[in-house]
Amino acid sequence: MMDTEIELKLFVPAQLTDLLKETLNNIPGATTQGSHLLVNKYFDTETLVLRQLKMGLRVRKRDAYREQTIKTAGKVVGGIHSRPEYNVEINVNEPELSLFPAHIWPETVNINSINSQLKCIFETNFTRHTWHIYIQDSLIEIAFDEGNVIAGQLTDPICELELELLAGDANALLQLATDIAKSVPLRLGKASKAQRGYFLAGKSQAATFAKIGYIALPTDKSLDKTLTTLLETGLERWQLIESILIDTSDIHQQGLLWSQLRACVRLLRMTLSQFGLLNQQVDELFDLLESDFSFIPALQAHCLIVADDGSLLAKSAQKSGVLTSVEQHIEQQQYQAKLAQIWQQAHYGQLQLALVELLLNSQQGRHQLVNYPELGLFANLLQQDSWKRIVDLMPQQADMSIVDYRQVEQALDESILVGFAYGELYLSTERETFRAPWQDLALGITTLHAYQCLRQLSHEQQLDLESWLSNKESSLLLAMEHSRKSALNVKPYWK
Repeated sequence: MMDTEIELKLFVPAQLTDLLKETLNNIPGATTQGSHLLVNKYFDTETLVLRQLKMGLRVRKRDAYREQTIKTAGKVVGGIHSRPEYNVEINVNEPELSLFPAHIWPETVNINSINSQLKCIFETNFTRHTWHIYIQDSLIEIAFDEGNVIAGQLTDPICELELELLAGDANALLQLATDIAKSVPLRLGKASKAQRGYFLAGKSQAATFAKIGYIALPTDKSLDKTLTTLLETGLERWQLIESILIDTSDIHQQGLLWSQLRACVRLLRMTLSQFGLLNQQVDELFDLLESDFSFIPALQAHCLIVADDGSLLAKSAQKSGVLTSVEQHIEQQQYQAKLAQIWQQAHYGQLQLALVELLLNSQQGRHQLVNYPELGLFANLLQQDSWKRIVDLMPQQADMSIVDYRQVEQALDESILVGFAYGELYLSTERETFRAPWQDLALGITTLHAYQCLRQLSHEQQLDLESWLSNKESSLLLAMEHSRKSALNVKPYWK
């Protein structure tokens, strides 16, 4: 029997499980379906033939009932997972591939050969608490799972909420999740239990993310599809960076990732504003998260100071002592714990859910984009507006101070992000020639902040750095001013 599973996966802080259960029990109209222990074994060959076919094979035992399930290639948009699956009741603990419909297999696949090589790669064993609820004409199953992913001697805790659409409209999933998120902090779940299992078993590589890059916009230059692409890409990158941050202890990698995460959030906010979709409620959620990110400039500055064995300090006589002090300060700030702290803020998940709803509405054509120009002209107008803001904040005839540069930091960052959103529409040579000095200025502002951190440290620990810092700041400011005034003379690439 084939079903297409449409569900919204959400992660819950483990310390809030009791609050979640209480909240779910008190949802008006929700009827409990009880709790069951589910023992799940995931099978594949040693060379992961099924995974290469984008299939996942599971045998699930619930009480005396056993079922084998194979899931074929699906799609994840935001936190909504849509994936065809086939379920067959069985009487043993081992799967038999021939029981599935023959048409799901590529013609070149020998299922008997694969079946003979199958072995259990990992398990996901958990207690599932379930409820059913009708929201208007939609029926949703609420499932809260508590347990572990198990691969050999390794375990990874499961604390997940899944809202599965049994009948009706997928928007009902978001409506229900938003209501729950008003009482319990939630966040989107991108990685499935199976993905986590393959990783724990050493059968897949950790995700990587270098930096925010240009976004591949739709070839037909449709504004509707452009909006969808920008929202989907922003959410995808947000979740990817978040997943990498979880397992990253290296301070330099953390500094880069936090900066990129903030950039994703700012890009999403700008996109909604550009398309007239940024309402007051969502805007306030963005403000709260931006406030949560207030530690990022200091983190970037600290990372810059200790990078490359303190190359920023050059030949300072007190380099060794300063590096030790900065490293101690980094440890005291507990940057690695920031993500878990932010996850416990209700607005984090509420914003993610609001963005997924906007994305879903965009995919379904529910946003009426009237009186908008074609994409090329639209992109030109957005970049021109962004450029004018920069010119107004940094007029060529003015001499800017350190304080002035710090005040334009966010505006410059947002202007650079507009270029990342629409840059693929332009010739790369002209685009990069124009953008390079502004990106250098952004790095210069971070360096100025690093010098400010060093000055504060110098005062606190009575270090003799004042003269050295003044010289470094003056030299950097002179270079930035020359670069800025030269950059203002370069013809914009969108004109």
